[in-house]
Parts: sequence; structure tokens; C-alpha cells
Amino acid sequence: MIAHIKGTLQAKGRESVIIETGGIGYRVFVPLTALESLNQIGAEVKVHTYMHVREDACVLYGFLTEEELKMFEQLIRVSGVGPKAAISLVSYLPPSQFGLAVLTDDADAFVKAPGIGKKTALKIILELKDKLKKEQGEENKKLSLTAGSRERAGNKIQEAVGALMMLGYSSQEANLAVSQVYSEEKSLETIIRESLKSLAY
Repeated sequence: MIAHIKGTLQAKGRESVIIETGGIGYRVFVPLTALESLNQIGAEVKVHTYMHVREDACVLYGFLTEEELKMFEQLIRVSGVGPKAAISLVSYLPPSQFGLAVLTDDADAFVKAPGIGKKTALKIILELKDKLKKEQGEENKKLSLTAGSRERAGNKIQEAVGALMMLGYSSQEANLAVSQVYSEEKSLETIIRESLKSLAY
């Protein structure tokens, strides 16, 4: 399995880029966000990759961040959601909003992506929520906050932890990341975004 590719950006297409490394040019299908960022031909680039193997093809999908890759991997595990639909969602829904959209049943956030209808959006939400409940189980620990702030903070913390777990992080990793950035004044999306940054280091 190819975990990432680091090399020279040789060309850009409508859906993919060609990255040359070691004398080999790899065609990598990327989300729109990556196409917009990878705009300097000849520059050195790095993409985190997922190799999708079918009977008739072997396709590489690439992402600028590990969070986008994790989101893609979670989506293709949903029955009926293929790589094309998953990469479309990564193009239109940032990882920091993805888990939140699932937890709050926000199907409208998903249907903004081309090729994703309401039925598919609801299926994604249902399957990922069920998966999260199983993963959280009894191991979803409360963060050590003061008694007064625990009650007010509880829901926001649980939602932030759940959103990170939606991207494939363990309960322990998610709880630790949220505890490091949590503040009552911060919005839920800010907490999730800052937690993702801390997990990236």
C-alpha cells in the first residue's frame, strides 16, 4: 500500500494530477481543494494516498492532509458510497465540519457535493452514527473539568470528541486533543479545527 507520494508536480487535469518521483509519473485523483492548491507545475508536492483496487483498475486518490484521507476512508466504508462520491464530499465539506454534520443530522451539508442526493446523505449519517455509538460504548470518558463547568461543557465536549472519532481517531486520542484546546468561549467548529491541528503534530 502506498501511504504517500512526494515528488514533482508534472501536470494537472480536471480531476487529477501527475506527480513524478524516482522517474515514475503517478496519476493521482484529488479533491477540488487540492487542485486549487497544487497550482505550480514543477514544484515539489506531497499527497497522502489511498489505493483503490478493482478488477479492471488500480486507482490512486490523494489528499493534502491526513484528516481529508481519514474522512475519505470513513466515507467509502459506507455501503453504496464509492470513491468518486467520497472525493466529491471531501471537495465540498472540510473534515472539521464533516463529523459535526453527521452528529447533527445535517443532510444539507452533504447534498452540496455533486452526486450526493438526500437519500445517500441520510444513509451516510445513519451508518456513521451507528459506527460511532459502537466505538464510543463505555470508553467515552468524561474530561476532568471542574464540577461547575462540567455540566455546561459536557455536550460540546462530547460532540467535539465524537466528530474526531468520526475521522477515525480513537476515543483516547480525541479526548486528549479536545482537552488541550477546549475553552467555553470557543465555538464547536473552532474546537474541532484546533483539535485536528494538535493531532497533526
